[in-house]
Amino acid sequence: MIPDQQSLSPALTRKMREGSSASTTRLIASGLGWRVLDIACTRGPGDRPFEEHFDATSISLVVAGSFGYRGEHGSSLLSSGAFLLGNAGRPFECSHEHGNGDRCLSFQFDQELFERIAQEVGAGSFLNTARLPPLRDLAALSARAQMEASAAHGGRALACRVDSMEEIVLELAATVIRLANRAPQKELSLARHASRIANVLRYLESASAKPLLLTDLAEAAGLSRYHFLRTFKRVTGVTPHQWLLRRRLRNAAERLGSSREPITEIALDVGFDDLSNFIRSFRAEFGVSPRGYRTTPGKAPPLRLEQS
Repeated sequence: MIPDQQSLSPALTRKMREGSSASTTRLIASGLGWRVLDIACTRGPGDRPFEEHFDATSISLVVAGSFGYRGEHGSSLLSSGAFLLGNAGRPFECSHEHGNGDRCLSFQFDQELFERIAQEVGAGSFLNTARLPPLRDLAALSARAQMEASAAHGGRALACRVDSMEEIVLELAATVIRLANRAPQKELSLARHASRIANVLRYLESASAKPLLLTDLAEAAGLSRYHFLRTFKRVTGVTPHQWLLRRRLRNAAERLGSSREPITEIALDVGFDDLSNFIRSFRAEFGVSPRGYRTTPGKAPPLRLEQS
């Protein structure tokens, strides 16, 4: 499935067998003025970064892995749940000095469509920040987009899902434009301890269902609890608790939409030890109960534009 670290495994296996790094791109869906691409990259610490250019105005959801980014708004470290933003024609550079590979769901826009959406939102059409962290405002759209992409990969009635994906694409563009225009004009540079935080992010992604303590994460990073908490938030844009909670909720949303497993079993499997807490957290994140989400996963309620 798209939102799982295992989605990188086949590409990384080919890299080990063939001894070369590459990016693979698959078209998920397209419409008038937009397209959605599944992009898997197998580059790692041994691969030198090189300059690339955004082919179109892009909003890319990181669904697995992490990577460093350097562009016109400074440097950032991105991990699963974050969005990488890019303006058409602008140069950028990605690096994987902290680990192998990443996978992104990239929403790309013709300039005319993007400018029209920005005008309707009442904001500028130039994205003035390089990334957005995993925010509550974007949670429902992220889950819905990954579900649609998974359906496309499985060949399940893609033709019947194009309209749904287009709704997601347009809603996502409007929401990101509003959030990006409220974001700082310039991204913070990668924190001094970015490599330590990147290692923690990789561990969190692979062990998100396990009981984890701030003390243990700080110790793994070689930092004090306070320094770790402050550094983690500066690098990722959210606290460790927020990152882990939203990772678990995204995993739960994907399973609710793609299986008939009991809700209690899903809650326990993704890392919640209390069903009532899971239901309360899920409703707060997605605006609907787990049962309601399962009944109409493509009909998430309107988003609340509030910073976390």
